[in-house]
Amino acid sequence: QVQLVESGGGLVQTGGSLRLSCAASERTFSIYHMAWFRQAPGKEREFVARIHSGTGITIYADSVKGRFTISRENAKNTVYLQMNSLKPEDTAVYSCAAKVTLGEPYSYWGQGTQVTVSS
Repeated sequence: QVQLVESGGGLVQTGGSLRLSCAASERTFSIYHMAWFRQAPGKEREFVARIHSGTGITIYADSVKGRFTISRENAKNTVYLQMNSLKPEDTAVYSCAAKVTLGEPYSYWGQGTQVTVSS
C-alpha cells in the first residue's frame, strides 16, 4: 500500500509561483508512474501532469503547458509540481496519484493540498 502526502500549497497572488511536493512511502517509488490532478470547487477532478516511471517523459494538460513542470526525485521518493505564472483559475485542491501499469487507473491517491490564487 503506497501512501502519498502532498505539501507546498498555499495562497499566492496572480503571476506568482508555488512548488508542490508529493512524498511516497514506497521504497520502490521509481517503478510508479506519477501524476498530479486538481479539483476546483463545483468542478470535476481534472488531469494536470504526468511523469513516466522509466523514461521520465512528461505530459501536461493544455491549460498548464508552459507554466507548470512536473519532475521526480526517486532517491527521495518524491514528485514535484513547479507552478509558475499562476492564474485565479488554477485555484483548486491538488492531489498526486501513482500507478504501476500504464493504461490502468491510478491506484493510489494523496489527500491533496489547497492552492489558492488571488486576483
